[in-house]
Amino acid sequence: MFELDMRSRKPIYEQLVDKMKELIMNEVLKPDEQVPSVRTLATELTINPNTIQKAYRELETQGFIYSIKGKGSFVNPNHKIRDSEKIKTIKQELEKLILEALFIGISVNELIQMIQELDSAKGGGDEND
Repeated sequence: MFELDMRSRKPIYEQLVDKMKELIMNEVLKPDEQVPSVRTLATELTINPNTIQKAYRELETQGFIYSIKGKGSFVNPNHKIRDSEKIKTIKQELEKLILEALFIGISVNELIQMIQELDSAKGGGDEND
């Protein structure tokens, strides 16, 4: 279920957060479904339970999961609401970066080509939507 790169410069908890988000957004983990307990996941991945706890805290802060004391953590069914906020933030950040890229001389065509290459690399496009 989880593949973590122990040699990566990216912290393990961030890798875990990203993987959990991916599973939630792709609906591998369904709304209100219980996520593995900290202890279970720590044993399965052979990593420190505090690392798992830190990842779960981050996911809860971002609104992807919620916790019920004594029962565990569950996938938040309202994560799509948070997604619209995230989209707004990303668009603002992209706007700044695009303006900077244009200012330093990157052409519009280069930017479009870059977006198309990234889209095809991730398997996007109209035929795959």
